[in-house]
Amino acid sequence: MTDATDTQDIPEAPEAAETGRELEMAEALLAKDQEIAELKDRVLRALADVENTRRRLERDKAEATQYAVTNFARDMLAVAENLRRAVASLPAEGFDGVRAGIEATERELIAIFGRQGITRIEITAGEPLDPNRHQAMIEVPSDQPAGSVVAELASGWTIRDRLLRPAMVSVARAPE
Repeated sequence: MTDATDTQDIPEAPEAAETGRELEMAEALLAKDQEIAELKDRVLRALADVENTRRRLERDKAEATQYAVTNFARDMLAVAENLRRAVASLPAEGFDGVRAGIEATERELIAIFGRQGITRIEITAGEPLDPNRHQAMIEVPSDQPAGSVVAELASGWTIRDRLLRPAMVSVARAPE
């Protein structure tokens, strides 16, 4: 004799079907949570990138404003030096009015340079050659140590913390 329950298919229990659906929903919810976390991470990274770009652009704008006169200033250095040469070439006697006018013009130009953050590099004979501030033009025999500055041939200038033009100098030659 066979039992009728053995041959018949037992319908799935409602609790098992519900548990399966809950498991699927839990997995779908977990997948959505992961997707939300990934999207949140991407949004935060994008916001950080935008903020970094904004800061970099502000810094670039500030530098551009601060150093906008660099090319003009470099061109004006020749004018300042020519004024100095003009005063030096005047004879000692006479031309006092011309000398005073040229010196006043030179002083005003140097004052304008100062207001724009342009300063002359001070050179002292005997200081070691600094390639960040000096450009060696010639080597000359000297009693100073080899590689030290002997004389300034042309002034060097900076604009704020940047080199506008290196000072052109003569350098002591090593003894032979």
